[in-house]
Parts: sequence; C-alpha cells; structure tokens
Amino acid sequence: MKNKLKIQRAIHDLTQDDLAKRISVSRQTINTIESGKYIPSTALALKMAKIFGIKVEELFQLEEGD
Repeated sequence: MKNKLKIQRAIHDLTQDDLAKRISVSRQTINTIESGKYIPSTALALKMAKIFGIKVEELFQLEEGD
C-alpha cells in the first residue's frame, strides 16, 4: 500500500513526533507506516486523514497485489 503521509506532514509542517502525539501512537509507528512496512488500522488511517483535512483515499492507495 502506497501512502502520501510524508508529503502531507511536510505540507502541514509536522514532524513524525508531532503527528504521533496528535494521534496517540509512537514516532516509530509513523515511521513504519511511511516506509510501507506497516498498514495502519482503519481508525488510525481515518485519524490521520482528518488531521490533514483529506479523504483516506487521498492519503493511502492500494497497489496491485494488495
């Protein structure tokens, strides 16, 4: 699954730690999501999309084989 998390963080001037604190996860969790090693739960994906003011589909995209 591809994501635009790093891009959205940059647009909103948030560090991984800033975002992690806002959604109550560790900075490492944000890092593993950004690197594609971890797919967030629906609830977590919705929280992130809400912070950025976008739809979940704009933040995460399925790749062939997902």
